[in-house]
Amino acid sequence: MKKGYVFFSRFDNMIAVTNGIDREYHALIQESIGNRYPVTVSLSIASDKDPANALGKATSQLQVTGSAQDSSRVQILEGEPIAEEKRTDKDLQIAHFDVNDATGKYTDKLNEFDAFIEIEHGYAELMRYMRKEYSSLSFFVGGDNVITVCSELGEKEYEKAINHVQQEVGVELKVGVGWGRLAQDAGMAAKHALERCREDSTMIEFEY
Repeated sequence: MKKGYVFFSRFDNMIAVTNGIDREYHALIQESIGNRYPVTVSLSIASDKDPANALGKATSQLQVTGSAQDSSRVQILEGEPIAEEKRTDKDLQIAHFDVNDATGKYTDKLNEFDAFIEIEHGYAELMRYMRKEYSSLSFFVGGDNVITVCSELGEKEYEKAINHVQQEVGVELKVGVGWGRLAQDAGMAAKHALERCREDSTMIEFEY
């Protein structure tokens, strides 16, 4: 509803991109979940130009309140969103990767599990590389698609990432990159850029 993104990490833990959502609405999300389901949710908010650093700050804020197993750590809300006056139309860079000809190479040639293994190899290597080299966070979102919440990267950095994955695990990728004030806006721009990759048989495209 607020054009944010939420990604699974360890299933009972989720990572959200909530640019443009204020602290009061984060609290409303907690209240809504508590009213609808037999669970409560703790949230911690932080910002940084590098997504991994923002997540590190948010995690630390939550850990300070106690162990995840503590009975007293219930419906915690920590941290503050980025101030509105500091926001820009290019707050977020999101990249949408997918595998070149996944249907022809994997889906139509291998059984479902072996095809999944090949795609997961590519995702895992991309996830590790983007985290280590660029403090960026990558998430498998089904099929052969990976969404990466990025630091400010250019064509050279994406080319290095794609080449690294191909060299290490033999999976060929292409990527569309987009910007926006909100996660959904940046993600849609990245999707449009990826469509140009498919149409023009290019490896990297940007949508401003």
